[in-house]
Order: sequence, then structure tokens, then C-alpha cells
Amino acid sequence: MEAVVCGIDPGLGTTGYAVIRMNGGRPVVLDAGICRSDAAAELPARLTSVERDINAVLAEHQPHVVAVEQLYSHYNHPRTAILMGHARGVILLAAGRMAIPVHSYSATRIKRYLTGNGRASKTQMQRAIQVTLGLAKLPEPADVADALAIALCCADDRSRERKGAGSNRQSTIGNRQFREAALP
Repeated sequence: MEAVVCGIDPGLGTTGYAVIRMNGGRPVVLDAGICRSDAAAELPARLTSVERDINAVLAEHQPHVVAVEQLYSHYNHPRTAILMGHARGVILLAAGRMAIPVHSYSATRIKRYLTGNGRASKTQMQRAIQVTLGLAKLPEPADVADALAIALCCADDRSRERKGAGSNRQSTIGNRQFREAALP
């Protein structure tokens, strides 16, 4: 069965997204890029920008599932987690309004899936994505590589579920103003 998965790396300033289709067990990248909000704008305007852009991605590709990175907060940077939480909430709302199931994955789970190391660096993740998808160059920026990794992790879980192997995932209820060409 062919599945379309949208992976999203939430952020208030930059949100990475990737849409992949599993075609006979092989991932095909349909779209990948970033959504940016204006750093000078007020929080409500920035969240509106994220919502508008994610809505456009979801409407265009109509994925079967959305996969999003879970929140992680380091005690030295709680503000970062709070801002990411706002963006993540808008993304969950957008998927929920379109009745698209949402799966959440921890950063360590995603990194372990692709590299075998839950503490892999950004560069290691980019290289793993490059090799996995057979890309000519590293996916840039790192937010795009993260979104691709999230989508691939979710697609693998869906494949395992169909085969009856189970998974470790956690389920949740379910500005392309500047869109970079992230893949060759």
C-alpha cells in the first residue's frame, strides 16, 4: 500500500517539512523545504504564518499521516522549548482540522533510527539522509534533513505495523513565503 507521510520539524523561526511517498518500500521525496516567519513580528502573527504555510503543504499533498518531533527542553534553554511548543501546537491543530493522524517522535528515537546513535550530530543526520535517499548533496538547511528523518522514521513504523512487527512510536491526537529548494 502506498503511503504519503509528512514529516515536520517544528520551530517558530524556521519549520522544516518533508513529504515522502513510500513506493514499494522505497521512499520518494515529493517535496521538502522550510517555512520561515518574520522574527520581528509579534508572536500571533508568527504563529499565523506557520499555520498558513503548513496548511498549504498539507492541502497540496494530502498526506495519510503527519509526523512531528516531540518537545525537548534543556534546563538552560526553557524559552526555546516554549516557543517550539507554540509552533508545534499550531502544526497539530492544522493536521487535526484536516483529520490527519499525527505521530510524535523524540529526537533521540529519530536519530537512533537513522544512525544507530540517539545523540547523532546535525551533520551525521544530514549525511544519513543523503545516503538513505541517494541524494547528490547534503540536504540543506538542517531543518529539512530533520523533517526528512522524521518522515522516514514514521514511514518505517507504519511499514512495521502493517507487517505486524509493532513500533515504539507515541501517538497524539491528531511560511512557505520563503521556500528553499532543499533537494537536488
